[in-house]
Amino acid sequence: MTLTNTEIKNLKPTDRAYKRSDGGGLHLLVQPSGSKLWRMQYRHCGRQKLLSFGPYPAVSLLEAREKREDAKRVLRAGDDPAAIKSRKAATGADDNSFRLAAREYMELRRREGVAESTAEKYEWYLRLLGPGFCDLPLPEISSRLISEEIRRIDATGRNETAYKLRFFIGAVFRHANTTFRIEGDPTAVLKRALPKRQNDRHYSAITDPKRFGALLEAIARFDGWPTIKWALQFAALTFQRPGEIRGARWSEIDSTTAIWRIPSDRMKMRLAHDVPLSRQALAVLAEAKSVSARCDLIFPSIRALDRALSENAMNSALRRTGYTKHEQTAHGFRASATTLLVENGFSNDVVQRQLAHVDPSEVRRAYNRSKYWAERVSMMQAWADLCDRLRAMPSHGPEQELQGG
Repeated sequence: MTLTNTEIKNLKPTDRAYKRSDGGGLHLLVQPSGSKLWRMQYRHCGRQKLLSFGPYPAVSLLEAREKREDAKRVLRAGDDPAAIKSRKAATGADDNSFRLAAREYMELRRREGVAESTAEKYEWYLRLLGPGFCDLPLPEISSRLISEEIRRIDATGRNETAYKLRFFIGAVFRHANTTFRIEGDPTAVLKRALPKRQNDRHYSAITDPKRFGALLEAIARFDGWPTIKWALQFAALTFQRPGEIRGARWSEIDSTTAIWRIPSDRMKMRLAHDVPLSRQALAVLAEAKSVSARCDLIFPSIRALDRALSENAMNSALRRTGYTKHEQTAHGFRASATTLLVENGFSNDVVQRQLAHVDPSEVRRAYNRSKYWAERVSMMQAWADLCDRLRAMPSHGPEQELQGG
C-alpha cells in the first residue's frame, strides 16, 4: 500500500521508531521525537544500502517519490546514488553540476537572441531530466546514464522529445567543453540509441481541395475555447508557423493597411516578416477582440489572458474535430496552402516568400520585406476567397479553382 498525505499527517510517534512503506524501497521513518524522515533502501553490487531524502514535510510525498525514481534511474545505469551524493557533498560539486552548465548555456543562447519559446523549451528539458540528473557533477554523467534518461522519455511515446532532449544535453556538454570543465561529449556515441524518429516526414497536411474544405468547416464548428478556433482559422488564412500565431500581439496588427508585422525576435530566421491580411483574416481578428481586446495577446490561453495558448492547444483542437496527427497538424496549414496555391497557378517564389522561407544566400544580406508584395497581397485575398468556396463546397460537388497570378 502506498502512502497518502492524510495518512502521513496522522502518523503519531511512539516510544520506538517505526517505518511506513510507500513502495519501491521508499519509506518514512517516524522517530520518537515526532520527526518523519524519508529514506530509501536499495541494493548495489550485492550490498544493502540506505539513502536519505530529508524530513517530511520539507520534502513532500511527491518530491520523495521523484527522488526515489531519480535514484532508480541512477541504479539502472550501474551507479550508486548514495556514493554520488557523498562525492558531491565532499567536493562541492554544485559548481560543476549539469544544472549550472545548462543555465550558463541557456543564458548564452538568450544573449544570442534565441526565441522565448526556445528558452521555455530549455526550462522544460531541465524539468524532464529532474534533480537526480541535473544536480550531478558533469564528470559523473556517463553515456549510459544519458541513454537511460532519453530511453525513459521515448518509452512514453515521446520519440521526438527524446531526440531533442539528447541534442540539448549534448549542447550543454559542448558548452562545458568551451569553459574547460570537462572534455568530450558523452552524447556523441548515442546517435543510434533511439528508434528511428517518428516524425522524419513532413508535417501532416490535407492537400485535397474537398477534404481541406471539410477541415475548414469542422474548425468553424469547433465548440471549445474560442481563441483556439480563431487561432486555427487565422493559421489557415495566413499559413504562418504555429508559434508565430500563438504569440501574435495586437501591437503587431495594422488594421488600416491590413498588415500583420511580425518582429524579427519572433521569427525562426530572425528576420522581420510582413503578412498581408485578407478581409477574412481581419474578420477573425475582429471576433477575437471580443475576448482579448484588453490583452496584448490576440489568442490568449483559457487559463490566463496574459498567457499564450499552449504549444499543443491547436493540435489538440484538431484531434477533437476528428482529425488525427497523421491527417493534419497546425504546422501543416503551410503545406496545405502551398500545395493548393501552386496547383492553382500561383508562383512558387511568391508562395515561398509568403511562408518567410529565405534562400540561405539571402540571409547574409538585407531582407527585402516588400519583395513580391503586390503579388502577395493579391494572392492572400484569393486564398481566403478560395477557403470560403471550399468550405461551402458539397463533398460530392465539382472541384473549384482560383486563377493564379
